[in-house]
Amino acid sequence: MKHTVTTLKQQKENGEKITMLTCYDYSTAKLMDEAGAESLLVGDSLGNTMLGYPNTLAVTMEDMIHHCKAVRRGTKDALLVCDLPFMSYQTSVYDAVVNAGRLVKEGGAEAVKLEGGADYAPHIRAITNAQIPVCAHLGLTPQSVNIFGGFKVRGKDETDAFRLVEDAFAVQDAGAFAIVLECVPAELAALLTSLLTVPTIGIGAGNGTDGQVLVYHDMLAIYGGKSPKFAKVFADAGAVMKEGCAAYFRETKDGSFPAPEHSFCIDAELMERLRARYN
Repeated sequence: MKHTVTTLKQQKENGEKITMLTCYDYSTAKLMDEAGAESLLVGDSLGNTMLGYPNTLAVTMEDMIHHCKAVRRGTKDALLVCDLPFMSYQTSVYDAVVNAGRLVKEGGAEAVKLEGGADYAPHIRAITNAQIPVCAHLGLTPQSVNIFGGFKVRGKDETDAFRLVEDAFAVQDAGAFAIVLECVPAELAALLTSLLTVPTIGIGAGNGTDGQVLVYHDMLAIYGGKSPKFAKVFADAGAVMKEGCAAYFRETKDGSFPAPEHSFCIDAELMERLRARYN
């Protein structure tokens, strides 16, 4: 079944949870798509997970297009959403539409995601008017890390909570087909989910949202060490990968790899003639 913005809305209406994971390359996209992902997000989190930056601010449009194209090739059924990176849409409504168009036209995205609330309602409206679906992103918005003074839960005090609700209505009214809620108190996220007609996708927002998204490096423990509070480790793939690499190094060093079963043969008589000629 091909998942679209329409099928995600139907899932909300039917009370069926929506699944989303981040993805950044072809082989992982193929694996996730075959595992049943309903939506894949080419997040600007690739700055952290794939490029080694301390945050997402250095990620460029070219980075996003490059990774989105790779994920597109591995995706068959999942809805493919791609982030608009920092300063690709904040500068003007015009830039927002142009860059959203690039993610669709060059990257193969089926929808785009941008961070911000009421201030970016005009941008969302213009992008949707250009026939490009927009997923909004509220709560902890990583592109605003310098304004927030770090990665902090949003909506815990009265002013912030009321603003979050107003922002949610604003982006919904502007045409967003879904809203990611990141690091929002569970009760507030559940209230928003009940008030909104569009699906909510939570990350660190409790289980009262319409769906969930995680950075797959966190849920598969690719890095090892401590995961974020909101990320459950579903499989310790990082440990398996590390041990696989170590085993390969050991067997290469001691000469047990490659074994005969990993090698190719040549006719014995031909080898005798070669030896006779060159020895």
